[in-house]
Amino acid sequence: MKILILNSGSSSLKYQIIDMDNGNLMIDGICERIGLDKSSITYKVKGTKEKISCHLPTHKEAIEETLKILKNENIGILHSIEDIEAIGHRVVHGGEKFIKSIVVDTTVLSKIENLSDLAPLHNPANILGIKICMEIMPNKPNIAVFDTAFHQTMKPEAYLYPIPYEDYTELNIRKYGFHGISYQFINEEVEKLIGTNKKIIVCHLGNGASICAIKNGISIDTSMGLTPLQGLMMGTRCGDIDPSCISYIMKKRNLSIEELDERLNKKSGMLGIFGESSDSRDIENAANQGNERAILTEKMYIYRIKSYIGAYSAILGGVDCIVFTAGIGENAINIREKICSDFEYLGLNFDNTANKIRKNGIIKLSKAESKVKVFKIPTNEEYMIAKEVAKLISNF
Repeated sequence: MKILILNSGSSSLKYQIIDMDNGNLMIDGICERIGLDKSSITYKVKGTKEKISCHLPTHKEAIEETLKILKNENIGILHSIEDIEAIGHRVVHGGEKFIKSIVVDTTVLSKIENLSDLAPLHNPANILGIKICMEIMPNKPNIAVFDTAFHQTMKPEAYLYPIPYEDYTELNIRKYGFHGISYQFINEEVEKLIGTNKKIIVCHLGNGASICAIKNGISIDTSMGLTPLQGLMMGTRCGDIDPSCISYIMKKRNLSIEELDERLNKKSGMLGIFGESSDSRDIENAANQGNERAILTEKMYIYRIKSYIGAYSAILGGVDCIVFTAGIGENAINIREKICSDFEYLGLNFDNTANKIRKNGIIKLSKAESKVKVFKIPTNEEYMIAKEVAKLISNF
């Protein structure tokens, strides 16, 4: 069963083919600079990476050119489009309407479009990818897999904001959370390692970062909110700040709403404090050389993550397992070690030797006697999407 996975952005299109008969990734790639000059398609098959320059005026041409690559007999992925059983689409925001993945028809598509105000940078592009696939491959089922769905198990006391209630009922303002596809994958991996019905805190640490408290397999709370701006200090996003900072900065710097949005989403976080880069590797190198702002950036980043872990351990009534995933979580050895320091009161005995091992796959980062298990687990959102698709189309 070959599943095509698409993640459509405003000027990009990520794609994969996963064979769910064996779980193998057959090809993955990206179409870049769609609608711009110097557009290209990159693909990787069996460790070999190729980049092709081509004209991609719209997402339709990008998908059509991608299908040509998939059917290329020299690449050997598909004999024909009929080899594709279904298409899975990552959709960032499902609001309260979608609590699980769903086969898309015109009614579902209309409901997703109505949620675009909640994710204006993401949902329109996701919708565009679905529409094009429905046009080009009309006989293939399209499945929407939502990044917010996993968090729809949160209770009102966790997802509501203490603002006038009508802002929730009339404007849908509440915490939704993101990275849900990743958290669903990680939860299933943890269950394989230590069993079900556990209390888990997952740290999804990339340029965008969040934390999720999971109890008995469901999301109890998560750090991102109405948008991905809430929560942790991130690569370029500020995370939690006093809301009064917004009006104060706007007045003092004479900024428009758009300019302030740009400042908080793209010029803040680690970039805002360090001032030179949002890349954790650059910050770590600078900190090792004594750069004071780099040192401060690391301390702030770690402090806020530790604060959330502490809060979520209280909400969960303890913690059985802490997981690090995504780019920083999987690779930043020093950050993992510093985050896990001073948690002995939880029963966490961190293994600094294991933490220094650099290898692919899952690594246990806690000692045998540790009450709290700690793991590095690489996330695989695309595989999770393919799994959701396979489950749905088995009854399609």
